[in-house]
Amino acid sequence: MSNRIFFEFAKRSVRLHWLRSSLAVIGIVIGVAAIASMGMLGNSLVLSVSDSLSDVGDSIVIYPHGGISQGPGSVVKNDKITERQVKDIKSASGGNAVIPLYSTADEIKVGGEDGIATVYGLDTEDMPVVLNLADGQWLKSSSGAMAGSRLAEEYELKPGSRIKLGDNNLRIVGILEERGMGFDINPDNAVIVTDKFYSSTYDQDDYDQVIVKVTDINDIESVMDAIDKKMNKRDDVIDAFDTKAILETILDTFGKISMFTTAIGGISLLVAGVSIFNVQMMSVTERIKEIGIIRSIGTQKNEVLRMFIYESLILGFFGATLGALFSFVGGYLAILIMLQETSYLFEPSTLIYIPFGMAFGIATSLISGLYPAWKASNLNPIEALRHE
Repeated sequence: MSNRIFFEFAKRSVRLHWLRSSLAVIGIVIGVAAIASMGMLGNSLVLSVSDSLSDVGDSIVIYPHGGISQGPGSVVKNDKITERQVKDIKSASGGNAVIPLYSTADEIKVGGEDGIATVYGLDTEDMPVVLNLADGQWLKSSSGAMAGSRLAEEYELKPGSRIKLGDNNLRIVGILEERGMGFDINPDNAVIVTDKFYSSTYDQDDYDQVIVKVTDINDIESVMDAIDKKMNKRDDVIDAFDTKAILETILDTFGKISMFTTAIGGISLLVAGVSIFNVQMMSVTERIKEIGIIRSIGTQKNEVLRMFIYESLILGFFGATLGALFSFVGGYLAILIMLQETSYLFEPSTLIYIPFGMAFGIATSLISGLYPAWKASNLNPIEALRHE
């Protein structure tokens, strides 16, 4: 007999037992929707974190060690980085950009509003290396300042606005682009001033940290090793952090979280597989006499096997298709709630979870139906005809 006849038999069985079949399909729908939507959410989180941190993955951040360094005949606390040490770092960095900076927190006043803001002091030539300008112009003199994006939004600052930083009145000349979380500096809630203004205002000559921007990201480890050997020959003078390694660790962690959430969705799909197994076993039990009749007229074992496998595939296909539709909606809502925007939903690496979920759902249905199909195909025709 042709395959189409047995496919029609399978369709007829699904239609006659529509309630039981519907329950099995619902299980597949839930499983596929869960595994696909959780996978899309996890991948979107990874992409979001990667985009937020990728612009600091080319940096080496250097802080004073902060311990006690015992030199010849002296005891010095390393809580700052000196100008001499900055020169040594430049010497070891191999021509990569070295940006020393000051940092603190201070009171600000805008109109009648008071608050606290981070204050960064940099050389004006270094500012474009680590910052991006959104509006206005780059800082050129000590009479002005630049504001981070979130600080500007909170206090409604724009180029030309006046702020009071400590006891100093400054004019905002530029607003920075939003940068997000970083491992070197976090300028979004900060006021940026010149290094000369900072040094005179806070009476500080030595630096709080140094950022090395590595031109070729593949050289970042060798540059960091060179700096460490140069600076920490006798005692630990500085601590250096490779932001690329930190970024990779974070992305790896989020990737594992994504896999875990996807696995949780897969558990519901396994439960759906048990449901299909149960449906198919009940179908075999109820149709023993029917199987005996079709076997007695010459139907082969493999043809009976195909008939029951077709039933599993029909249930799996419908469940997976509906699950794919629900997973897109569920993934959209989950990403919107978690990230407040849905652009990552349409990335290929996110959408791939929909066909992945469908394939997993259909495969689960097929595997769940194999044993019942095998059992049906191996029934003895004579005993099956006698079954009541």
